[in-house]
Amino acid sequence: ATNRAVTPANTKATYSGISRTLNAQTGTTYTLALADAGKIVTSSNAGTQVVTIPPHGTIPFPTGTQIDIYNLGAGIASITGGTGVTLNGVSTGTGAMNAQYAAVTCFKIADNVWLMTGAHAAVA
Repeated sequence: ATNRAVTPANTKATYSGISRTLNAQTGTTYTLALADAGKIVTSSNAGTQVVTIPPHGTIPFPTGTQIDIYNLGAGIASITGGTGVTLNGVSTGTGAMNAQYAAVTCFKIADNVWLMTGAHAAVA
């Protein structure tokens, strides 16, 4: 049987046989990298943190890419679209996560077009 539990002893979360790797970020800024596709990026900082979705010309994530972002630190993380990136219908839009331990999922639906779902404020 496959272990589907997430415990402190596990470094990967497993569900339906799919293992997800964590990318822990502790700085005040982070730009998503191609290696983050399908991963969980954690944001852990006492101050605010900005996670940027780069333009397709810089980092060509395939359409359909999903990246989950978890706000573990006391500082609130914001997700922002880089130059020319539309996030939830707003060009270079930014949405702050709701609180510590909030989570969002970012989906790429077209070149430079991303949707963000989950625990976040309106994207403006």
